[in-house]
Amino acid sequence: MNHKVVNAIYWTGIALTSLWFGTSGICELTNNPLVWNITLQLGYPPHFIYIPGVAKLSGIAVLLIPNKLNRLKEWVFAGMFFDIIFAFGSKLAVLGAAATVDAVIAYIMVGVTYLMFRKR
Repeated sequence: MNHKVVNAIYWTGIALTSLWFGTSGICELTNNPLVWNITLQLGYPPHFIYIPGVAKLSGIAVLLIPNKLNRLKEWVFAGMFFDIIFAFGSKLAVLGAAATVDAVIAYIMVGVTYLMFRKR
């Protein structure tokens, strides 16, 4: 695949991933009822919700730094995959299959972005 195409897909993926996880992180840190209600419904304690919020925003900051901190970016991608997998499993167990659509979309989006990261 052409280097320009890989870069375009990568930066588009980084932008979408940053929007996705940034929105989620901000909602977790600002007690947004939609995010908080779902998280509490899944059985997680309120004090837990802040931890992923901080992690998501910190991870986005790392991803947005061009051509630096590549080893740390690997960890950020790993953390995002863990977050997505746990969200998928929790939603499947408690809310049913229909509630997992967002996790599947996020998995594909982050997966393609990670593959382009590795190709760069």
